[in-house]
Amino acid sequence: MTAALPQKCSFKVRRVTSAAMLALALSLALFPSAHAEAAYSFETTPGKLPKTVVPTHYGIELVPDLQKLTLSGTELVDIEVREPTTRIVLNAVNMSLSGVSIDDKLRPDVSLDAAAETATLSLREPLAAGVHHLHIAFSAKINSFARGLYYADYPTGQGTKRMVASQLEPADARRIFPCWDEPAFKATLTLTAIVPQRFLAVGNMPVTREQSISAELKRVDFAPTPKMSSYLFVFAAGELERITADADGVTVGVVTTAGKSEQGRFALENAVKLLDFYNDYFGTKYPLPKLDLIAVPGGFGGAMENWGGITFFESRLLFDPSTSADSRQRGIFSILAHEMAHQWFGDLVTMGWWDDLWLNEGFASWMAEKAAEHFYPQWKNWLNAEHQKQYAMTLDARRTSHPIQQKVADESEAMTAFDGITYGKGEALIRMLENWLGESTFRDGIRRYMAAHAYDNATTADLWQALELAAGKPVSSVAASFTEQDGVPLVTAETSCSGRSQHLSLNQDRFAIVPTHAAADNGALAPRHWLIPIAVGPVGRGPHHSLLLDGSADIAAGKCGTPIKVNLGDIGYYRTEYGPRELTALTKALSAMAPEDRLNFLSDSWALVQAGRTEPSSYLALLGRIASNDERAIWDQVISALARLNHLARDRAERPALQAFARATLRPVLDRLGWDGTDSADDDALLRASLIRTLGEFGDADVIAEAKRRFARFLQDPNSLPPGLRDPVTHVVGISADRPTYDTLLSLARKATSTEQRLRYYYAAASARDPVLARETLKLTLTNELPTAVADGVISTVASSGDQPELAWHFVQKHYDALFARLGPSFRDEFIPGLMTNFSDGAYAAELLQFAPAQATSGGKVMTARAVETIAISADLKARALPAVDAWIKEQAGGRP
Repeated sequence: MTAALPQKCSFKVRRVTSAAMLALALSLALFPSAHAEAAYSFETTPGKLPKTVVPTHYGIELVPDLQKLTLSGTELVDIEVREPTTRIVLNAVNMSLSGVSIDDKLRPDVSLDAAAETATLSLREPLAAGVHHLHIAFSAKINSFARGLYYADYPTGQGTKRMVASQLEPADARRIFPCWDEPAFKATLTLTAIVPQRFLAVGNMPVTREQSISAELKRVDFAPTPKMSSYLFVFAAGELERITADADGVTVGVVTTAGKSEQGRFALENAVKLLDFYNDYFGTKYPLPKLDLIAVPGGFGGAMENWGGITFFESRLLFDPSTSADSRQRGIFSILAHEMAHQWFGDLVTMGWWDDLWLNEGFASWMAEKAAEHFYPQWKNWLNAEHQKQYAMTLDARRTSHPIQQKVADESEAMTAFDGITYGKGEALIRMLENWLGESTFRDGIRRYMAAHAYDNATTADLWQALELAAGKPVSSVAASFTEQDGVPLVTAETSCSGRSQHLSLNQDRFAIVPTHAAADNGALAPRHWLIPIAVGPVGRGPHHSLLLDGSADIAAGKCGTPIKVNLGDIGYYRTEYGPRELTALTKALSAMAPEDRLNFLSDSWALVQAGRTEPSSYLALLGRIASNDERAIWDQVISALARLNHLARDRAERPALQAFARATLRPVLDRLGWDGTDSADDDALLRASLIRTLGEFGDADVIAEAKRRFARFLQDPNSLPPGLRDPVTHVVGISADRPTYDTLLSLARKATSTEQRLRYYYAAASARDPVLARETLKLTLTNELPTAVADGVISTVASSGDQPELAWHFVQKHYDALFARLGPSFRDEFIPGLMTNFSDGAYAAELLQFAPAQATSGGKVMTARAVETIAISADLKARALPAVDAWIKEQAGGRP
């Protein structure tokens, strides 16, 4: 159903019942907040634009020209002038404006500021306070990269086709139409598009009318949207088709290029289920009459939660049973659940400014796992999603970390906020808070939050207020210690015995990964203090103890000698370091732990190695205690650690022995699974694929030979290779490809019309470790053969899987101008710093610092600083760990080389 909304912008005064006010007052009196952030206010929310003029409604007409790659349009904007002014400032970039008028009579002077991405309309006399109407004609570009309106060329059986789609987050609506392009400036919007007759056009709302205006063109009118932020606008058009289903009166659709709509059935069926699940969970029904899932075969590699029209990179949404591994359904469900959760967290209720981005992304990430656990518990979602928290904790342990609620100065810095901390730490914090408050209490708080802030903006303080009203606990004080400061807590745990009774002493510190030389030069991280929900108990079944750790605690811990595990269930966001006695006892009890606790113990052990708090031998010794039939998540953690060491050992003498140890550790697991298990969505199928890929990278001769044999047979009989093995087999074949094999991979990629298959073969070719072939692959990124969404991934693959970061970096430097023109600002600000993290040599950090484009924006400087620190950490770990790992491996082999 669609809620009726006023056209006029309003600044809401929220009413709370007297009983609720009393409950909140008691909560705040008993649990004073430690944080300083205020509830949302339009007046005080950060931003760059003046707040003297606000839009209330946009009426927009767009006319894209897909041949000339231009966009023309007009708009009539209803504005509310809040105080008399001679200046109206709004956003516009890479466009020209004409025919600007106010109330059909005033003709302001127009000046464009390319650096500020603004247009200023200046009047000789002040414009009176009240409602006015602004008319603008504009022309802009259709980009090759996914910023604003972009085009995607894609192959079909009838030749190459072209479609257009929009990608606007965080601040690229200004590339399509002049607007107040900040999240606090919510307004309604009515769209009209002029497109070719054969095109299907999709927007945020349903089509109300289509009218032919010539033999080639038609006019498509859409219903007005609810009040929303500009970055949630969507427009897509092309030779598309749509399948639909009804979900309690809402039309849910999957939109694809012609001939592919049936591949959207899995997504469609699950979207219907998710809509019902979210309607119930949030206590507020999805308010739009339709929700489209739009598969785009190019442009960008992820998905975007545009209200009523979510866009996806095609391979992230579509599932073809004949070529897709069954396990890909997990990824499709995950990204679908994430983006659909945004329809509430982000779209219905939007953060006031980008410093609270985590309210969008952290909650959507958490909700996706919660939904998957509800519908597909056999996927063991929380266990298998642990790597997301581990990645966040790795980033959060560095000097370049940032609080979840971080200061964002401008749009380029907003781009840097889309990182593992915002997503992974945000998700982990929410899960920890839900566990601490209780599931039903937490949900009640979320429902309060949704009801209070629907069609409006909010801050983190608003969320804490809603949860405190529901729970009567010091949510603000606990949560703010995780959101308003950076860093990872470290809980040290040691036991002592008095007679037969055991006591556990807990103390908190800050966990840090800082290069040795930096720490020695007073580069240690500043101390932090948290209020940490802790769960402690004996290994296996038994009573557990929950507490809120404020500094230190002493608790009873059963009989003397009982192994005691901290962070039971692996729900807490903290590291644990045990004393020698506790470490020995827990190591012996590893197999008796629940899988979540075993994974947590292994992850913390590896993290302590990375931080230099323990020797690599303490982690490596655990690997022999892991059964070959243990959970996929356990072996994925081992694979990740061994792959990290292997990457650091590139061109080092330690690499052969390390790879031999890795093969000896992992091969029995593959031998147990075999190559020919059922191609199902279970964990065995995913682990099998991961092992084949990894063992191939570690040079396992038998695995490489078997992959080549199966690939050769596949070329003769495609049905001979199950879909679940196609990615790992082609990857292994690609690594060792000679000229004929490389040419075969490119031929397969060029013939494919499915984005999933094109990615498979292009990335396999990019994995070739022959430098001659790698150079040829890199040259492809300068051509139109590769979609822009794939080109940067191909360069990254040459650097990582192809094991040739120097080649990739030199290529990027040489062809920077051409690549930047094709791939856009994200290539400069994000991709290049990310590419450099393949290095573990300080000389390359220095080269990055001297590379002028990386310093062009404040966001680019942030990403460069992170990359430089990553290189320093890698160099430090390489110097510390590789000799120790080599010595331990030789010791285990009895001194044999």
